[in-house]
Amino acid sequence: MMVYYLYMTSIVGKRQGSKTYYHAVESARVDGKPRIVSQTYLGSAEEVLAKLAGRSRGEPARVHAAAFGAVASAWAVAEDLRIAAIVDQVVKPRADAKVTAGRFIQLAAVGKAVAPCSKDAFADWWERTAAPRFTRISAKRLDGRRFGDAMGRLGADRCPEVEERIAAHALRAERVDPSALVLDMTNFAAYVSSANPKAPIAQRGKAKQKRKDLRLVGLGLVATEDGAIPVLSHPYPGDKPDVTQFPKMVERLAERYSCLGDPGSLTVTWDAGQNSEDDQAVVEHAEFGFVTSLPPANCQDLLDIPASRFKALDPERHPKVRFHERKAYRALGAAGRVLVTFSPTLREAQERGFAQTLAKAGAKLADVQAVLERGRARHARPQLEAKIAQILSDRQAAQVTDWDIAGDEPPNLRLAYQVDDDKIKALADREFGKRVLFTNRRQWEPARVVAAYRSQHLVEASFKQMKDPARVAFSPMWHWTQDKIKVHCLIEVLALLIAHVMRRRAHQAGLEMSYDAICSQLDRVEEVTMLYPKDGKGRPVAKKMLTETTPLQRRLLALYGADKLAPTR
Repeated sequence: MMVYYLYMTSIVGKRQGSKTYYHAVESARVDGKPRIVSQTYLGSAEEVLAKLAGRSRGEPARVHAAAFGAVASAWAVAEDLRIAAIVDQVVKPRADAKVTAGRFIQLAAVGKAVAPCSKDAFADWWERTAAPRFTRISAKRLDGRRFGDAMGRLGADRCPEVEERIAAHALRAERVDPSALVLDMTNFAAYVSSANPKAPIAQRGKAKQKRKDLRLVGLGLVATEDGAIPVLSHPYPGDKPDVTQFPKMVERLAERYSCLGDPGSLTVTWDAGQNSEDDQAVVEHAEFGFVTSLPPANCQDLLDIPASRFKALDPERHPKVRFHERKAYRALGAAGRVLVTFSPTLREAQERGFAQTLAKAGAKLADVQAVLERGRARHARPQLEAKIAQILSDRQAAQVTDWDIAGDEPPNLRLAYQVDDDKIKALADREFGKRVLFTNRRQWEPARVVAAYRSQHLVEASFKQMKDPARVAFSPMWHWTQDKIKVHCLIEVLALLIAHVMRRRAHQAGLEMSYDAICSQLDRVEEVTMLYPKDGKGRPVAKKMLTETTPLQRRLLALYGADKLAPTR
């Protein structure tokens, strides 16, 4: 047990450069030996005399506030992920470079993660933050041309190597389990002129953002089930169907996984949209474990299983979900096991969605019927039948709608249709609320298979985040060449990596917060610079400090290491 005996308070001067600064020091005997137990900074001799005379510096001449919390946290995490260092390992920096290509890529990723803007607007945003102080990178060095030069030095050919190295380091440093992965694809609108021949990756196709007026860039993503950490991205032309890119992603994943672990221990989850026998053959060759779903229309025998044969999945975690299992089942040219799950919550959602589908189809049929009733049909019977078939292109809507065309010539054609309520009920009992899951993981518990399939929401949420203009936004993308677009995709994935690492660390610390909620808290932490006029000649005296922080904000800053970047006396 230590015993303290307070015996003395004194003022001690400490020399720093050409000036002396004073501290009030309390000394005590600790276990019989003299020790300094506390000290308080008093200031320079001028400051001490001013305080003794009842004078102080008074009000500051100027006060400047700069964003600190979010940008400092994102930068600290980017440093932990060694983004700049790894890029510079791949792209050897020039000896005279004041800001290396790796630093530019890290700057761009941090900017995307915190406050997405164009590369031309980056310097203006950077100058409004405290980052120039703790990174020692002036906004004057960050014009759009230099960002473009750095992207050109990296180039599209080096992007896969950079991504692989950063992903491998992130998995090790953050202790992420890489054995369960999720794969999905989407596309993004690109502001590329239709006449531009230098960006064949930007093509017109089925726009998932509903921007039919713009060319599209596709992006496939593979992320961990543990924390949604991205480990592989695949940019591709926006007019290519997802199913054509799936085998390329699986082959790349098989090559990359050698640095992550044993391919036999890997399980990849994807949805039914990527399924085909050819694609499944690629998965079998890679020897991956898999979890996917099968379209109910292709599994009529499974839909006929009576509800009495279903049993509870997991009464604690999934109290409403029931399932039926067949341990041997063959689909997509591969052998595995199949689980048919039933969820009343899913059934209710599907019934609501189907009601909307029927309402839209019914409105279109009513319009056609009204035109025919007025004797103004412009198409012959075959063309009219084709139009109705298009209106009822939804398989389930076609099953419950009975229709007939009377007459032979356009003026005499009449349409009669009716939605059969008995067929709707039979369809709902047969299909709604059911999922058919197919896997080769024969030893997994049924609940683990369901959990793997549901983990698809992690990548779906990542794509949703990338389409949010406020954080980690893919747009704006003002690039005109294929190389720059692919580098832009890498920067976007790195920004997503920073965001997910921040969210995962918060989760591990017991803070169930979204990335947006984390940034909302950190955005309120600013760095304030107060400039006090100095007596006589010389530059004003600057004092820096953070605005008042809450316990939660202080906890987040410490969690990401941003507290070490805060200003000190």
